[in-house]
Amino acid sequence: MITEVPVLDEVLSSYTTELGRDFVGYRNHVYRQFNLCVAFVSRDDQPLEKIAIASVFHDIGIWTARTFDYLAPSVTLAREYLARSGRHSWNDEVTEMILQHHKLTAYRARPDWIVESFRRADWVDVSGGLITFGLRRSLVKTLQAQWPSAGFHRRLIALGLSRARSYPLSPLPMVRL
Repeated sequence: MITEVPVLDEVLSSYTTELGRDFVGYRNHVYRQFNLCVAFVSRDDQPLEKIAIASVFHDIGIWTARTFDYLAPSVTLAREYLARSGRHSWNDEVTEMILQHHKLTAYRARPDWIVESFRRADWVDVSGGLITFGLRRSLVKTLQAQWPSAGFHRRLIALGLSRARSYPLSPLPMVRL
């Protein structure tokens, strides 16, 4: 378990105002997402900073754009950050990590990228560990104890219900087949 990721903390702290009372819950989700993705990635090739950056930005559009149709705003912010930080070469992969993290089926387009590991990590966390893709449940429980939900899952449910009332034909616009 990795408990301190400087680039993650630095980038996420710049969104304290936008996240407001959801800051701790989102931060905890981001740390769980990060650690779960690392658990899926080969020990020989762990692009920790790339995972950290994608983790921070993958859902951030919920708060910055104030919408549950948040993938495009999240991608925009990630790409702007990558350009500012000299990591422009990561644009395509980080974009796919964000766009595909709610994909229902496996991501197969670029097996050399960590998109599938990122997708699996998010499903493990969002499901509260009901889905594990082969990870040890003890790891999931350890991460949940280290970084509790702090209202994050409740917030997602509330936002989802609100979206469903307003857009009954498109209640979960972030989900992909």
